[in-house]
Amino acid sequence: MTESLMAEHNNYHHGDLRAALLQGAGELLREGGIEGLSLRKLAEQVGVSRTAPYHHFRDKHDLLCALAARGFSHLETLIEQAQLDRQGDLEAGLRAFVRAYLNFAAEHPETYDLMFGRTIWKSGQPTEELRDVAFRSFRRYVERIGTLVDQARLPAGSQPLRLAQASWATLHGLCRLLIDGIYVNRREMEEVSEESVRLMMALLARPG
Repeated sequence: MTESLMAEHNNYHHGDLRAALLQGAGELLREGGIEGLSLRKLAEQVGVSRTAPYHHFRDKHDLLCALAARGFSHLETLIEQAQLDRQGDLEAGLRAFVRAYLNFAAEHPETYDLMFGRTIWKSGQPTEELRDVAFRSFRRYVERIGTLVDQARLPAGSQPLRLAQASWATLHGLCRLLIDGIYVNRREMEEVSEESVRLMMALLARPG
């Protein structure tokens, strides 16, 4: 083993290098966008040999998918931690979740673009890891909102799954308005998000 590889081995153990590479890639993504990210720059950022990133990521596309997967894992955590329970203060829990979701998108716009943008999905080449965590996080959201919808007195013809999907589409739309600069005033965005919470509560607060 060469001296440089030995140094890398000593500095990173048990998967720490992959985590460090993803952390460094996230920083490069924030600083220069997708165009400013490369495996060579990543190696320099983390302080490892130029070949080290290739032990964890086949190419730049593979790295981008891993960054998007990490974003979905964070989103899944937000969904799991959301206090969406009729036994508690459902409106307060829903409001906190909406704010947390918007804050995530606002604080990590480049990652959010990777998660839901065309760079990966339009090409039809997401990795298996990305597909799994993306679908799992969305399925978990649909399950949690769907449970609340199932307990509501729905208008005739309404489908719990479609209503859950529509609520997510509303939330995603708010994020896009914020990220794309259409709404730059955070106070206005908060007022819009509050209105979306009230609209959802108008439906969910109708017990069956």
